Amino acid sequence: MVGAVLTRDGRVVGEGYHHHAGGPHAEVEALRAAGDLARGATMYVTLEPCAHHGRTPPCADALIAAAVAEVFIAVGDPDPRVNGRGKALLEAAGIVVHRGPCEADARKLNRAYFKHTATGRPLVTVKFAMSLDGRIATRSGDSRWISNELSRRRVHELRSVTDAILVGAGTMVADDPLLTVRLGNVGEEGGKAPDASGSEIRHPTRYIVDSRGRVPTSARAFDPSLPGATVVVTTAAAPEVHRAALKARGVEVLVIPATPDARVSLPDLLDEIGRRGSLTLLVEGGAEINGAFLSAGLADRVWAFIAPAIFGGAGAPGPVGGTGVDRVSDAIRLTHIETEMLESDMWVRGDVEINTREGG
Repeated sequence: MVGAVLTRDGRVVGEGYHHHAGGPHAEVEALRAAGDLARGATMYVTLEPCAHHGRTPPCADALIAAAVAEVFIAVGDPDPRVNGRGKALLEAAGIVVHRGPCEADARKLNRAYFKHTATGRPLVTVKFAMSLDGRIATRSGDSRWISNELSRRRVHELRSVTDAILVGAGTMVADDPLLTVRLGNVGEEGGKAPDASGSEIRHPTRYIVDSRGRVPTSARAFDPSLPGATVVVTTAAAPEVHRAALKARGVEVLVIPATPDARVSLPDLLDEIGRRGSLTLLVEGGAEINGAFLSAGLADRVWAFIAPAIFGGAGAPGPVGGTGVDRVSDAIRLTHIETEMLESDMWVRGDVEINTREGG
C-alpha cells in the first residue's frame, strides 16, 4: 500500500497511489499528474522505489528520467529485489535521498506485506462477535444476530479488503454461512449484492477447514454461482467420495498434512495460503478454530465486536476454545489496543503480544 506526493516551491504538484497489483505504482501516478513540474521537485513516498522489472518497469528509473531532485522514503522495501537497491540507484543518479519521516506509520500500513516478505505467511486476524459476558451463542446455540447491523456491515467492509477468510467445520455445520461480501445487504441473503455505489465488490478466497469431511456438500458456500473461490482444506482422512463430490461442485479440495491428533496442520496451511499470494487472512471461525490459531501463536491480531447483551448459561460457548491457560500470567495478551463504538456495539482491536515484532 503505497502513496506518493510531489512538491515544488512549497506546493503539491502531483499525487498518486498504487491502485492494484499490476497497475502503475504510486511514483508513476504522481509523475504523470505532475508532468513537466516533476523536474527539480521533491517526492515523498511510502515505500522505497522499486529497482527491478516486475509487472511494471522500475520506479527508480522513472524518477531519474523525470529529473526529480529529492526523495523522502518513509521505509525501505524488504523485497530482496529492492532492499536498498532503489535508494542506491537514485543516489547514483545524483538524487538526494532521505529515510523518513513517518516510518512507523508506513510499517503499520504495510504490516501484512512486511510479514509476508519475511515469513511467506499472511497476516492473521482472529475476528469474533460476542455478548458482554463473553458468549458467541446462547446455551441453545442461537447466535443470530449478536452484533448490530452497523457492526455486521463493518465486517463485510473488512472482508472486501482481505485476501482470504477462514472458518472451521463447526461453524459451517452450525451456521451454514455464505462467506461472501454483502455490502448492499448485510443480512443473511443477497450474496451477490453490490455496494451502495453500485461498484463491483472484491470477494476474498474462502477457506473451510474440514479435517474429516464433516461439512455437507449442500452447504451454501459451495454454491458454484457464488462470487469468489471456495477451498476446502482437509487431510487424507476425509473420504475420497466426499472430496470427489466437492470437486464436482467446483470446489477446490486442498489436502494438507495432519497433526498427531488428525487435524489440519495450520502452519502448513498458512504456508500454502502465503504461497498463493494472500497477504491477509481473516479467521471468522468458532471457539475451536479461534483457540487453535491463538494457542499455537499463529494469530497476529484480534478483532472483537462486543454487544451490550448478557446471555448467561454455563453451557453457552465463548469465543476461544482449546485447553486454555492455568495461570493469569500465562494469558495471551493484546497490545496497541484501539476501540471504536459502532452505535451500541464496541469494536476492540489489538495485536497479539507474541507477534508484535516485524514478520510475525
